[in-house]
Amino acid sequence: MAVSMRDLDPAFQGAGQKAGIEIWRIEKLSPVSIPKSSHGKFYTGDSYIILKTSASKSGALRHDIHYWLGEVTSQDEAGAAAIKTVELDAALGGRAVQYREVQGHETEKFLSYFKPCIIPLKGGIASGFKHVEEEEYKTCLYVCQGKHVVHVKEVPFARSSLNHDDIFILDTKSKIFQFNGSNSSIQERAKALEVVQYIKDTYHDGKCEVAAIEDGKLMADAETGEFWVFFGGFAPLPRKTTRDEAKSIDIVATRLYRVQKGQAEPVEIESLTRELLDTNGCYIVDCGIEVFVWMGRNTSLDERKTASGAADELLLGLDRTKCHVVRVIEGFETVMFRSKFDSWPQSTNVAVTEDGRGKVAALLKRQGLNVRGLMKAAPPKEEPQPYIDCTGNLQVWHVNGQQKTLLQASDQSKFYSGDCYIFQYSYPGEHKEEHLIGTWFGRQSVEEDRVSAISQAGKIIELLKFSATQARIYEGYEPLQFFVIFQSFLVFKGGLSEGYKKHLVEKELADDTYKDDGIALFRVQGTGPDNMQSIQVEPVASSLNSSYCYILHSGSSVFTWTGNLTTSEDQELVERQLDLIKPDMQSKLQKEGAESEQFWETLGGKSEYPSEKIGRDAESDPHLFSCTFLKGELKVTEIYNFNQDDLMTEDIFILDCHSDIYIWVGQQVEYKNKMQALAIGEKFLEYDFLMEKLSHQAPIYIVMEGSEPPFFTRHFSWDSTKSAMHGNSFQRKLTLVKNGGPPPMDKPKRRTPVSYGGRSAAPEKSQRSRSVSFSPDRVRVRGRSPAFNALAATFENPNARNLSTPPPMVRKLYPKSVTPDSAKLAPRSAAIAALTASFDKALPAKEVIIPRSVKGSPEAPKLSTEAPEPSPQGNSKENSVNNVTEEAPKPKPETIQEDVKEGETEDEEGLPIYPYDRLKTTVADPVTEIDVTKRETYLSSEEFREKFGMSKEAFYKLPKWKQNKLKMALQLF
Repeated sequence: MAVSMRDLDPAFQGAGQKAGIEIWRIEKLSPVSIPKSSHGKFYTGDSYIILKTSASKSGALRHDIHYWLGEVTSQDEAGAAAIKTVELDAALGGRAVQYREVQGHETEKFLSYFKPCIIPLKGGIASGFKHVEEEEYKTCLYVCQGKHVVHVKEVPFARSSLNHDDIFILDTKSKIFQFNGSNSSIQERAKALEVVQYIKDTYHDGKCEVAAIEDGKLMADAETGEFWVFFGGFAPLPRKTTRDEAKSIDIVATRLYRVQKGQAEPVEIESLTRELLDTNGCYIVDCGIEVFVWMGRNTSLDERKTASGAADELLLGLDRTKCHVVRVIEGFETVMFRSKFDSWPQSTNVAVTEDGRGKVAALLKRQGLNVRGLMKAAPPKEEPQPYIDCTGNLQVWHVNGQQKTLLQASDQSKFYSGDCYIFQYSYPGEHKEEHLIGTWFGRQSVEEDRVSAISQAGKIIELLKFSATQARIYEGYEPLQFFVIFQSFLVFKGGLSEGYKKHLVEKELADDTYKDDGIALFRVQGTGPDNMQSIQVEPVASSLNSSYCYILHSGSSVFTWTGNLTTSEDQELVERQLDLIKPDMQSKLQKEGAESEQFWETLGGKSEYPSEKIGRDAESDPHLFSCTFLKGELKVTEIYNFNQDDLMTEDIFILDCHSDIYIWVGQQVEYKNKMQALAIGEKFLEYDFLMEKLSHQAPIYIVMEGSEPPFFTRHFSWDSTKSAMHGNSFQRKLTLVKNGGPPPMDKPKRRTPVSYGGRSAAPEKSQRSRSVSFSPDRVRVRGRSPAFNALAATFENPNARNLSTPPPMVRKLYPKSVTPDSAKLAPRSAAIAALTASFDKALPAKEVIIPRSVKGSPEAPKLSTEAPEPSPQGNSKENSVNNVTEEAPKPKPETIQEDVKEGETEDEEGLPIYPYDRLKTTVADPVTEIDVTKRETYLSSEEFREKFGMSKEAFYKLPKWKQNKLKMALQLF
């Protein structure tokens, strides 16, 4: 398409050069730029053009153009907006997708630019309207519809406007009320609260009150009564309501029109195929609620303008002026457009060049304008980051049928291609220990082992109360996080499982399992010592690649081969991997092009081999989808310009990064739906909704709300306090709106997360151990000793609790674990003996230390320096405890100076100490300000030994599964 300066409106010069939003208003049939301070303000009497520019990871700029028509804008202005949109597309190189937006029927993509909503203002510029500026605050009633984005419309302030299906917002001078229709969903109510927050900030300076009114709530509620007063008192709403969308147009059969001389001429078709579209013409595809205008690459600017006008006339004649109209250019069709065709080729032979874009850039450059944005930017060079703490603890199991065997540390990075493995990686998170449970499937592994691995990994996740992130990984598609966890990863050919061996027998295949004294060729890859890998390949010359280094061994001979395209860093990795594969043998260096005859003989002779680097699909810009999964069918809805607030705790969402797929599962998702999360991910890969050629073996992560790993949250502006809130989506957002933000988290920080640089970097002193709670190198924190806390728990008064709280009801499911030695010890005498031994010298007989009880409240009172007054009605048990020597006069208790905060008891690790009964979830007043996954760490050493029958050090040396069984048996979870 030829472009000249007369085709370009001066207002568009320099547009689309950087990411962001640009808006023009049609004034006197010409576009006029709108300042950023007025973005989001649309008047009902005007027409606007909106340009959204996005920068992809490759550095290229993408454009979407929308033209918005107010409900009372003039036909001339609407026509000018449509034509000027085509001109703007031409100025950007003729690649942008163009959308027509009608007030009240905007696309979700358009509304996502102006979150949480747009509220059109009455008035206009050229249409003869005046902008409304009221001196006194006007009470307004708005209706809100939408689960992911909110359509907001002002309705008459009358009872007849209310119904049971929608959400309504009543905005008064001093208070904002949200009325939730009884048939509305939790998600719709939560999204409407974002509109309440917008109105509060925009029109009330964030200072007015907010009230939520439930449809059908009794008038006894004060705020409900206050709401109905504005409508003249309470009266029941009608059961059935009529909406604007009374007539559905989804049933309209798909029709094809060709634009000829400004008119839409129908084309008779049996089925809709790509071959029907001619590159020299413009077409209209009528799909009911959406109408597409397709413009061939060889059409002129005037032809495209004519096609746009023909589509508007067609809809006007069909009385469907509120339909979405989307204009696409040949070669840049949207996924939605292509999905309407029965057949669409994977790639079309369209000569897409930079000519149009370059010519426009040259024209603008002559006028002294910066045209960098019109040319493709160079892709930024970034080192990939794993986004995970690499100082955690790794356990690996080999799967053999229905059994799994824990591998030794020396073997946990050595996998076989014919087998399946389960790995558990525990690492310090921001507020608690995080877990990544993964399954790895070798290329040659059998289905029986894969199913078993998934099942057994699921049991581990259930033991962790669904707080772990789950990963499904196939050989050859491992993400960077996987490699940095394992550091030195080796994959051998063959397998050791019974299922794999049985498969070889059934298929009559030779067993090529790796043998230490046989012929083996390994390709060495990775970006550094933190993520190096050796992959065994066929020992033939065609397996070589100029971009890699290789290790070849045969009997007593070992060769290292370096390709011409490798770097010194690659060659260093070979030496490191050689120490793992053949540590006691000297290798013979072979450089590409100067190999010895013995090297080629070992490989069976010379042959051609590639030079291109092998790699996974590059990560693309992420897309977020809300999904429903019913009877094996997956339905998804894309959420545009997403953020953390779009993740609803009742739903499941899919984050598609092309190379990785994340399934985010909310805390309030039903159990049966949680168990289908992996199936949802596999279905998503199978359907490939964005037609981006997703691999069925791409890694799938199951991410549970509240335990999101850093490699997931990096795609958001993440606030961990929001995911830690309780309640459903509506209750959480109501708290945010009323309080102005999320409540502070009470969970103690166990450990400072380290940078994501890998384990080779020297961590800080407090980060070197796998678990700080039992690190032998950690400096002892000055505070109350374990013996002191044991004595405090022994002497506490059980009657000192708040009498308004009912006594805790404890139902023991398992008998308490007791060792023979601990059963013989009297807890009180043992605690006193431990206390005596903890002091440098014995105290005089008359000086008795009596700690106050810490059981009634997390904040214990200070130890008094004066003796307590005698109780008029003494308890015999209390007297027997407090009076160690009856004949001796009651002494003044001494004050013990300790480096602890007021009202807090600490152990030698600096953690608060709580009585055992308050750490159980079945009691009436459990402790809340602790990490619930590590309840046992808050016990004193003596009470820990009493409950578990062993010391803390011995407990933490047990395997993780034994620790979990003990915790469950003692009801600490």
